[in-house]
Amino acid sequence: MLGIESTADVFAIGLSDTSEADILDFSSKYESEKGGILPREAAEHHSKVAPEVLRDALTAIDPSSLVGIAFSMGPGLGPSLRAGATIARTLSSYMNLPLYPVHHAVGHIELGKHLTGAKNPLTVVVSGGHTLLTALEKHRYRIYGETLDITLGNLFDMFMREVGYSSPSGHILEKKAKKTNEYIDLPYTVKGPDLSFSGLLTAAKKELEKRKNLELLCNSLQETAFAMLAEVTERILVHTGKENLLLVGGVANNARLKEILNAVASEHEATFHWIEKWNDDNGAQIAYVGTLRHRHGENIKIEESLVRPSWRLDEVQIPW
Repeated sequence: MLGIESTADVFAIGLSDTSEADILDFSSKYESEKGGILPREAAEHHSKVAPEVLRDALTAIDPSSLVGIAFSMGPGLGPSLRAGATIARTLSSYMNLPLYPVHHAVGHIELGKHLTGAKNPLTVVVSGGHTLLTALEKHRYRIYGETLDITLGNLFDMFMREVGYSSPSGHILEKKAKKTNEYIDLPYTVKGPDLSFSGLLTAAKKELEKRKNLELLCNSLQETAFAMLAEVTERILVHTGKENLLLVGGVANNARLKEILNAVASEHEATFHWIEKWNDDNGAQIAYVGTLRHRHGENIKIEESLVRPSWRLDEVQIPW
């Protein structure tokens, strides 16, 4: 199965064999000189690099062994999604292969479950595009809690953009935070199982202007945001009685977050799972879910393949 990822700034092509034993990924990342993601520029980047990335992917396999083309149909930036979908449709038509739509977050979750062996977990999805807690119930991913405004990844990126760092910059914030144990109080907003990060971002920016201490604010921002996420995770973990907790998404690379959620899981005798690789956006997760959909005959016609930039996770029918 060949999978195409193009929801935001990464264009990637992944490969997953139907036995699920092997996955590969080939990618190229768009970077803006102004910081952040300019959707049209990102789409132009994806279209420009697609031939080279595709060539690299196809040289790794026998193209005649492909059983289908999977692509990220949403959610994400409209221009980026359309660039990837156009390539997917072209390949599907030219190679006479079935087309499989994949929800981006389902890719993160299912590949995480596959690589860790986590059985029926409560999954924490944290990235630039998602911040939510979910579990599979009756062939749909039920969302137990989520951000009410910006995502955790966007919180970090938007804060670091204030001091000149381009997105994604969560890894830079993490390094700055590690340099101090100092902490100041910042707004902490948890509403039942949901979170709100916009007030935290505004306050952190104001404190940075006053104190001019980036390391202090990085640590305070990170600790406050992770404490909020830990609170709702613990609440939902107890409510659901899940024995496994899975962390996926780009922010899952953060060592401090893994430490905190591992402590939450241990406190309630649950097993904490996370993956070393494949947390960032990649084509392998799209190819892997494409393999699952292929097994259940869940392909679509080209005329049904319009992208869905605002596609919610709980709208996706899961056949397995």
